[in-house]
Amino acid sequence: MSYDTELLLRLYRQMVKIRIFEEKAQELFLASELPGFVHLYVGEEAIAVGVCENLRKTDFITSTHRGHGHCIAKGADIYRMMAELFGKKDGYCKGKGGSMHIADFSIGMLGANGVVGGGYNLAVGAALAGKIMKRDDVAVCFFGDGASNRGTFHEALNMAAAWKLPVLFVCENNQYASTTPYRSTTAVEDIAVRAIGYGMPSRIVDGNSVLEVYKAAKELITWIRSGNGPVLLECKTYRIKGHYVGDPELYRAKAEVEVQFANNDPIKRLAELSIKEKLVKQSQLDEVMTETISLVEQSVEKARAAQYPDVSELFDDLYAEEGVKLNA
Repeated sequence: MSYDTELLLRLYRQMVKIRIFEEKAQELFLASELPGFVHLYVGEEAIAVGVCENLRKTDFITSTHRGHGHCIAKGADIYRMMAELFGKKDGYCKGKGGSMHIADFSIGMLGANGVVGGGYNLAVGAALAGKIMKRDDVAVCFFGDGASNRGTFHEALNMAAAWKLPVLFVCENNQYASTTPYRSTTAVEDIAVRAIGYGMPSRIVDGNSVLEVYKAAKELITWIRSGNGPVLLECKTYRIKGHYVGDPELYRAKAEVEVQFANNDPIKRLAELSIKEKLVKQSQLDEVMTETISLVEQSVEKARAAQYPDVSELFDDLYAEEGVKLNA
């Protein structure tokens, strides 16, 4: 499969945008500027970008507590994301949801989710709705290796397979479920083999190669969109940062992380390959980096200056307004 300069730069730009956003979020949290908890997607950017590059605006995705990367890859506005992290009124949840609850229905982003495995049934429901309405939209459910041990994983895969729903289940196998190493709680080497129990096809890819993820997702999404039912895609990756910002990470050696990041950084890999194949110049990559840093900094300054929601708005958007009639 050949790749042109425009695509390579687009993939690079999206991954860099996620990386810079996450690094800035970490900096702000450690400086006590952000409330709540922040879970970073550093090192896993290739998965969200490789998959979402193949999606339409009308396609749906569901995310996890580590959801910033999915939001950005699907097209979310980084200012509204940053404002949400700051707890400001301009945020996606008007400052009330924080990092783990960003959603933008206008682009098909059905929400990050503080509940482990909380996105499975939302994605299946979205896919069912699309099928009933005779649309060819696809729903993508991102989840981690730890979440694959939840009961909702099996419920969702079974229903999606039984009803041939257009769902791409994307397992981001980053080797750690919170503070628990993958192999200490999971009996199988590959999550992908679990698809066999539901008569569902599956595939395993290098989750740190954005081109490999992009190619696989392109083929599978086309197959799903044609009415063939769901697929499970397992992306082997590695969680570079701790479970949350400030995690002491006593469950793994620092050297393990350093080696993984040095040898398998998805952004570095794409940059080196693009330059080696003479499809992209270093100056173009540098320009993307400079522009993205500026864009993120602007979002931070604007979010800092934005207003907090007023205390009178505390219960707004929690209940339907009196007299509003709901459709039967």
